[in-house]
Amino acid sequence: MSLGHPCTHAADPRRAMPQHPGTRLDEAERARVSLAAEERRLARLGFTPAAERCRLQRRYWEFVSALLSLEQAPAMRLAR
Repeated sequence: MSLGHPCTHAADPRRAMPQHPGTRLDEAERARVSLAAEERRLARLGFTPAAERCRLQRRYWEFVSALLSLEQAPAMRLAR
């Protein structure tokens, strides 16, 4: 699935992800938050197709965040 041009810089899937798993999760969360804010802004302005594109990109980053959270889960269990 092509997400097209990213709605925000933080949500650009072409940029390199950090090496550290925790930092990767932070970056995915930053992308998700920036897209949610942009989606609200576009909806407020009445740009429905653009807001929908942001919503689709936000769903992608929510999926990425969920996968990265699974990657963190074993490390969190060991830390207890």
